[in-house]
Amino acid sequence: MIVTKNKTYTLIKPTQISASQFFVEFKDCYKEFIGEHLIIDISDKINVEIKEILLFLKLSVQHIKNGTSFVLVCGGISIDDLPDELNVVPTFNEAIDILEMDAIERDLGF
Repeated sequence: MIVTKNKTYTLIKPTQISASQFFVEFKDCYKEFIGEHLIIDISDKINVEIKEILLFLKLSVQHIKNGTSFVLVCGGISIDDLPDELNVVPTFNEAIDILEMDAIERDLGF
């Protein structure tokens, strides 16, 4: 797992071959990222299935309840097939946009 931190967010990219393997490693060290805005970029992984994306749902909901953003970058997935509680976007730039929108919503008290 490759972790890159800056002032605004923490970017996490898997080094594993499958999204499922990455999820297991990420879940084990998730506590290190509590309180940080996260972008999980699995866009380089080929053939990611919806069931693998859904593995992140519980952590995403928990993270958002704590007042921080959680965004998955993954192309080739129809967002219509995913729950609204899970932010999934096809590009890194869109993930940055989601972080900015989340910050505005928090500032406005939503």
